[in-house]
Amino acid sequence: MHYTGDNLRHFALPLGGVGTGTVALAGNGALRQWQLHNVGNHEGHVPDSFFAIRLSQVEPPLDEIRLLQGPSQQPSNTPLVTDDLVPAGESRLQEIIQPVGLSTVTATYPQAHVDYSTDLPVAISLDVFNPLVPADAAASSLPVVAFTFTLHNPGHLAVRGKLAGALQNSVGWDGVTPIDGVSCSAYGGNTNRVRRGDWTSLVLENSTLPQDHPACGQLVLATDRADALVYPQWTRPEEFVAFLNGPVTPASGASAAGSTWNGGLAVPFHLEPGETKHVRFLIAWHFPNRYVDFNQFGPHPEYGHSRFWLGNAYTRRTPDAVAVADAFIPRWSELAGLTNDWVKAFESSSLPGEAGARLAALAADVRSPTVFQTADGDVLGFEGVLGASTVMWGGRYGGSCPLNCTHVWNYEQTLSRLFPSLEQNMRDTEYDVMQAPEGYIPHRVRAPLYMKQLWDVVIGGPEEPALDGMLGTVLKTYREVRQGAGLDWLGRRWPGVVRLLDHIHGKWVRDGVLRGIQPSTHDIDLCGVNSFMGTLWLAALRAAEEMALLLGEDSKEYRTLFEAGSKAYDELLFTGEYYRQILDPDETRDFQWGDGCLADQLIGQWWAHQLDLGYILPADHVRTALRNVVRHNLRTGFRDFDHPYREFADEDDTGLLMCTWPHGGRPDIPTRYCDEVWTGSEYQVAAHCLYEGLTDEGMSILQGLWSRYDGTRRNPFNPIECGDHYIRNAAGWSVLEALTGYQYNALTRTITFAPLDLARTDGTWGFPFTTNTGWGIITHTGSTVTLTCKSGQLDVRTIHVDGTAYAIDAAIVPGTPLVLEK
Repeated sequence: MHYTGDNLRHFALPLGGVGTGTVALAGNGALRQWQLHNVGNHEGHVPDSFFAIRLSQVEPPLDEIRLLQGPSQQPSNTPLVTDDLVPAGESRLQEIIQPVGLSTVTATYPQAHVDYSTDLPVAISLDVFNPLVPADAAASSLPVVAFTFTLHNPGHLAVRGKLAGALQNSVGWDGVTPIDGVSCSAYGGNTNRVRRGDWTSLVLENSTLPQDHPACGQLVLATDRADALVYPQWTRPEEFVAFLNGPVTPASGASAAGSTWNGGLAVPFHLEPGETKHVRFLIAWHFPNRYVDFNQFGPHPEYGHSRFWLGNAYTRRTPDAVAVADAFIPRWSELAGLTNDWVKAFESSSLPGEAGARLAALAADVRSPTVFQTADGDVLGFEGVLGASTVMWGGRYGGSCPLNCTHVWNYEQTLSRLFPSLEQNMRDTEYDVMQAPEGYIPHRVRAPLYMKQLWDVVIGGPEEPALDGMLGTVLKTYREVRQGAGLDWLGRRWPGVVRLLDHIHGKWVRDGVLRGIQPSTHDIDLCGVNSFMGTLWLAALRAAEEMALLLGEDSKEYRTLFEAGSKAYDELLFTGEYYRQILDPDETRDFQWGDGCLADQLIGQWWAHQLDLGYILPADHVRTALRNVVRHNLRTGFRDFDHPYREFADEDDTGLLMCTWPHGGRPDIPTRYCDEVWTGSEYQVAAHCLYEGLTDEGMSILQGLWSRYDGTRRNPFNPIECGDHYIRNAAGWSVLEALTGYQYNALTRTITFAPLDLARTDGTWGFPFTTNTGWGIITHTGSTVTLTCKSGQLDVRTIHVDGTAYAIDAAIVPGTPLVLEK
């Protein structure tokens, strides 16, 4: 997608791998949101870290130094976001070094191309990426950002100059304490050293820190020129300007207490008329000491802050940042090519409008600081990253709502498709660590995982174990089996599934439906009979039936419960328009919705479509209810709307409200969050509409969501809810599968494609898809279907395309496409 002008105000592309932390490329080409130090902080800024250029020409005389950033834009004052905030250090830097000119950005996650508009005699552009290779978690977890600058002389006279990069030694920083220039109370004892070879590197470290210090680590700034000029230690941008103008004497020794050093590299170049040159830089990092320094839910002091060490999986693969750089540089072209293949697969797909770039951006959710992987390999996730939307309760820095919240992660689908082994690890944690002896599963896990878990205690959000989270665990278990976990894995997990379902049945099921207090993702207790919890129950029963059949276990009980429940829910709740909630006379009306229209009322059917479980309620009723959810809940214009809690849509936005009361009857205390717009629910409802053939309804939701996050007032790569990079948003991967009619079953090695009409162009279509062993592209032209593997391999026995089955039983590998003729 192309971003210019106002669309760059909130643009911030996070660059970093799974669990490594990120630094963001801002819309003006600056580096912002430094989150490499094991803490989420959207306002974290490392000053004096930038790129610049000096250009010289004899006739006509020219000697200019420019900052390779565009001018900073004024903030938009959008509620609950900070992606438009310009760090004070960036503003001061632009007062010292003139920005090169306005920028235009073309970006599809995880790479961007920046063109600088300038009055200089050289055309300058930047390409930046972090490797992303689906099904290859290691390659997608590299702590590097790779920059390639392209310099072109379009004129008739030769130009010479220096292309420079600067990076502050932030080893020792806690990721939060404000830095003023090189001054910060966390600094002291920092040193920068030079390494030369085919590349020139600056190694930024601090040998005075104990090995177990939370901020102990290493950074590397490197460029691909052996003859690069080096300014290893300096403190002020004016000194770096002097370095670009000629030889200077660097400071020596370790930095004083309360201060650090900046370091810089400059690559001399000479451009003849018409000549083009490329210069590469990279930033690599290594911060191994992640601790439990976040407040975990629970009523006891030992559930709060601690210094239990968790570590990071990415730092186990290499001993330091030098080794990261040394390992990455030989693979630069390979990984750039693989990442570019992924990006181009979305950009060139037949997905409608901007859908390709928007759906590719979903990978940023699972590679943001919301998710990390411990040194032991355990995948742990917050709900999001604390920020402007959480200051009322959780502050601005760190992870939001730890950890592995089952009810919020019920929506997330992206990690399971891109890196199935990582998602499978989360299920292992649920059964091996979180599940209580009675069978229930609390909706949060305590870290480290060997600690006492949240059994028989007040948890928070909601207070008791969330029922929807438990039902989701059953569904996710079956999903992981279909994604390649295998029958042996299912056999080990099956006793836990049975205990969980037995607990749910014994505690909540009466007359075929769930009744009583039902703790939920709305952070309150639902009551009565409702289709939000009910459809999850029905889908979980169908998933359990399928898993029992796979293992040769008795599945009749699950079928019987399902059939009785499906009939009861439909008869009790369907009004002819949508599915309501009914309450017993003695049940509270507080935080309920009664006759209201809940956006997520059919979430279990959305799950059932993804898992090929069929309809769990009558198909015509499902479609009618969905159509009316959009009719009643999709609102355009929020200028006169009362936001009693959080404001995720405002002014002229379009957004799907969580609940409305089209026929009156709104309770005095309605269901919590009813007046909010959640991107995760929007993606869930939109995908479900597409599954049902309600394409106009589905696309209207998506266009409203994408318009809100178009860069002018919100960041396309940062969905917010209870924090930034909120994981519920990762439900959006189901939109890709609904548009393309894609389903995958690793057990039978079957892939199905049946794209909707709006995903076809002139009878042709094509788009990317993922499996547990690799990813590829399918294209359809005339009577020819071609499957091309781009990475890994595609183990396929049967392919269904628009209802036609092809038996192939092959392993498709890169370089050998499979061509099928109808």
